[in-house]
Amino acid sequence: MTLSQDTLTLPVLPLDNEVVLPGMVVPLDLSDSEVRAAVEAAQAAAAKGEKPQVLLVPRIDGTYAATGVLGRVEQVGRLADGDPGALIRGIGRVRIGAGTGGPGAALWVRGTQVTEQVPEPLPGAVAELAKEYKALTTSWLRKRGAWQVVDRVQQIEGVGALADNAGYSPFLSTPQRVELLETADPVARLRLAVRFLSEHLAEEEVAESIAKDVQDGVDKQQREFLLRRQMEAVRKELAELNGDPGDEGEDYRARVESADLPGKVREAALKEVEKLERSSDQSPEGGWIRTWLDTVLELPWNVRTEDAYDVPGAKAVLDADHAGLDDVKERITEYLAVRRRRAARTAQAPASGGADAAPAPATGRRDGGAVLALVGPPGVGKTSLGESVARAMGREFVRVALGGVRDEAEIRGHRRTYVGALPGRIVRAVKEAGSMNPVVLLDEIDKVGSDFRGDPAAALLEVLDPAQNHTFRDHYLEIELDLSDVVFLATANVLDTVPQPLLDRMDVVRLDGYTEDEKVTIARDHLLPRQLERAGLTSDEVTVTEGAMRRLAGEYTREAGVRSLERTLARLLRKIVARTELGGQELPFTVDADGLRELVGRPHHTPEAAHDPAERRTAVPGVATGLAVTGAGGDVLYIEASLADPETGGAGLTLTGQLGDVMKESGHIALSYLRSRGAELELPVGDLKERGVHLHVPAGAVPKDGPSAGITMTTALASLLSGRQVRPDVAMTGEVSLTGRVLPIGGVKQKLLAAHRAGVTTVIIPKRNEPDLDDVPAEVLRHLTVHPVSDVRTVLDLALTPASAPADLPLAA
Repeated sequence: MTLSQDTLTLPVLPLDNEVVLPGMVVPLDLSDSEVRAAVEAAQAAAAKGEKPQVLLVPRIDGTYAATGVLGRVEQVGRLADGDPGALIRGIGRVRIGAGTGGPGAALWVRGTQVTEQVPEPLPGAVAELAKEYKALTTSWLRKRGAWQVVDRVQQIEGVGALADNAGYSPFLSTPQRVELLETADPVARLRLAVRFLSEHLAEEEVAESIAKDVQDGVDKQQREFLLRRQMEAVRKELAELNGDPGDEGEDYRARVESADLPGKVREAALKEVEKLERSSDQSPEGGWIRTWLDTVLELPWNVRTEDAYDVPGAKAVLDADHAGLDDVKERITEYLAVRRRRAARTAQAPASGGADAAPAPATGRRDGGAVLALVGPPGVGKTSLGESVARAMGREFVRVALGGVRDEAEIRGHRRTYVGALPGRIVRAVKEAGSMNPVVLLDEIDKVGSDFRGDPAAALLEVLDPAQNHTFRDHYLEIELDLSDVVFLATANVLDTVPQPLLDRMDVVRLDGYTEDEKVTIARDHLLPRQLERAGLTSDEVTVTEGAMRRLAGEYTREAGVRSLERTLARLLRKIVARTELGGQELPFTVDADGLRELVGRPHHTPEAAHDPAERRTAVPGVATGLAVTGAGGDVLYIEASLADPETGGAGLTLTGQLGDVMKESGHIALSYLRSRGAELELPVGDLKERGVHLHVPAGAVPKDGPSAGITMTTALASLLSGRQVRPDVAMTGEVSLTGRVLPIGGVKQKLLAAHRAGVTTVIIPKRNEPDLDDVPAEVLRHLTVHPVSDVRTVLDLALTPASAPADLPLAA
């Protein structure tokens, strides 16, 4: 292949963002001044009867290309739209040289025409390349139905002409056309045209595949729509035949679309609706889906009650609902005050603005506080305190009973595939409350168990953790549930069985019990009016005097709370109603202290000091009165000691009464201390090696354990060895060490309340527990003489009667 060159001087016809290749015929609008000037200059310069010629040069973004096309003006006339125009045919390539002058207003340029010469016959590789180009072009043209153009392309023989024919392809970009124009080598140009055409056909194939997939999807949706309409029509006809006015009574898709659901919840619900619509009526999956949809639609996803945050009003509500418990009500008031303060700061934060504004709080619990755990014995009002908190805040209240729960699914819910699957109790509580920010009381959290079905306490960790509960996921719903605005309260009788990780997420508030005066106030203001209403009586018909109330609280019931007191009042009123109906009693009627025995029998809990000296538990040496804390609150605990006869042998220590390991250790420590200090204490401990020692704690059916019976066991053994009785009005609590130190214990307030209820007047506690006396009500301390001690010898001096003193000698203050 060779290239020949001829020098030409031609007027320039610029083509803005257009490219004409040799062999192409294009119409040009003469209304453009540059086009008209170039054509007129060419016509003026034409001679010897030849057609006028111009140089067609692409002008891309104002810059001329280095190669143009020699164009011949075939015809000048009118275009199809009536405007003046010229028809120009591309003849060959011209390399543009320097500009020059010329006649007319047109721009004249001197250039070199390039003439292609390809040897005949074509080399094999070039011939195959030409065949490939014709095949690709034919394939592209046939898809568009241009059969006449196919024949013309097949008749083109020259390699260069075949490559320049690509200029007619509408899919070529302007840079690609310029590249074809500037490629002088015809074989390279043909190869370039084949590459452009191949790339375009590949893109078209991909586009067609995508379009087909889209069309198939559209067709499928249309078919599905038509089939659903037909199915609805069939169901409607069947329903009318069966006398049922609806198709299962509910249109779930309409319900979901009209419900006020969060975005992700709506998306999940619509997916389930699609599954339901595809499932048959006989499929069990349909029932599972309908139940799930009903549960989701019943949840109050976007319902929230407005917090009252009236702290003085909340305090008034607590005072009206509960007598006593001043420290507890103060703690709850503080809790509500902090929540109100945080809510006010959060509301003001957006208005502050500026670069120095405080950052918004992180995700998690919106009130920023821990879960309040109300811990105390039964009947002290833990549940009613939760109701009062909800009423004070203006929120809905719901109670979740956790006593005896051993299945983790009770908290997290069951998997939907299980028979009888249900959401967990937390989700059910929110649904029952009807709002996303209720007060939820987790009742008896200390009685949650665990077995092969999982650990519910571990599942509660996520519920109560402020860093996690805003994305709580129930196994049944499998949708994130925001619990961050729920106020969780927990109740427990004791904390020993609550796992430590769970306890760390709670702020413990103790309700240790009521004093006698508080019980009388509660009975007068709350219990008696409620029981009068239940018995069908009024306060004008039956009156219970202050003395009767006090005796009921002190002698007929002995408890930390007021549950037994309320039952006794109910029994008393039932007796009065029965006598009235039988005609043996007339109303109005007044119940005084002396009339209680006739109505409810004799008292069951008279103080130990009121008994005959010979009937007291401490009337014989070897019996000491201790104080303990149980699930029912503080209680009095008697410890008995005895020595075996020397003839029976069996030296050693025997412990009975369902004692735990800690109390057994206390017994061994007490005996070891007395053996090592017998001479100092003037006790005959030498005989202990020949005689067995037995320590017993009555009520053996009740398990007992704890580190607070050490000094009581030591006192009982010292009383036994010395023959000196323990004073009946003395009770004690504290652990003992081998060196005779009195070690601190817990539950001082509950124990002193129990001592006061039991009629004890003197209490011995460890010296290091003296600060705990600040928590004991002043009324109780007025009736008790409390001795903080640090040495066991002081305990014995205070507790044991003098050697020559009678058994009922009172202890000097």
